[in-house]
Amino acid sequence: MKLEFIEARDLPDAWFQCVYSLLEVGRDYVIDRGSYEGQKRLEFDYVTVHIKYPGVRPLLPEIPPALGIPNPVAEGYIEEYLPYLMTSTRQPGEDYTYGEYLEKQIEEVIRMYKEDGYGTNQAYMTVGEPNAIFLKDPPCLRGIDTRIQEGKLHFAVYFRSWDLWNGFPANLGAIQLLKEYMASGIGVEDGEIIAATKGLHLYDYVWELAKLRTLCENPSALSKGECLT
Repeated sequence: MKLEFIEARDLPDAWFQCVYSLLEVGRDYVIDRGSYEGQKRLEFDYVTVHIKYPGVRPLLPEIPPALGIPNPVAEGYIEEYLPYLMTSTRQPGEDYTYGEYLEKQIEEVIRMYKEDGYGTNQAYMTVGEPNAIFLKDPPCLRGIDTRIQEGKLHFAVYFRSWDLWNGFPANLGAIQLLKEYMASGIGVEDGEIIAATKGLHLYDYVWELAKLRTLCENPSALSKGECLT
């Protein structure tokens, strides 16, 4: 397996760098099980993304108007999505929401830091349970680890599978808003995000859009080094 490391300034920069890098070094394969079975994914073996200033606005990807392609995340979507990350609200037909797992843990982590101090490795929030393996679509986000260092709250998140085109920016935008909420509740400043996954991918139906955004000619693991600079 090949490990990739990406250093990014903010969320739009992280998204762009991941799309660009994936088009150059990703491997493509046919999906046997999961979303879009029978189609192809282009995927990193494993990638870690370090985002230094995730709170810088805008949180959404930057798409030059001249390209004529829609933003992967609609304006206002992150704010609408946030309750699914922070509360146990579940719509009919949904097997779970992230907030169903996180709601009580969020307040406990805030309490833990405020009352017990910052020197702990126990402020980890888990998503999912053993029976989730039997769901048709188990949770993609599996955990949010936290650390307070130099007066700032930092997040380390792990996704088992992650759609780069629109899931990555939407999820990280909402996670950033969650981090700001928790930092305010604890009484510290907002910090960095480190995101890791062995499943960051682009489905084949957006390869052409990814090529347009990055000026990359060939989204295939078989064709390396053809992205234009």
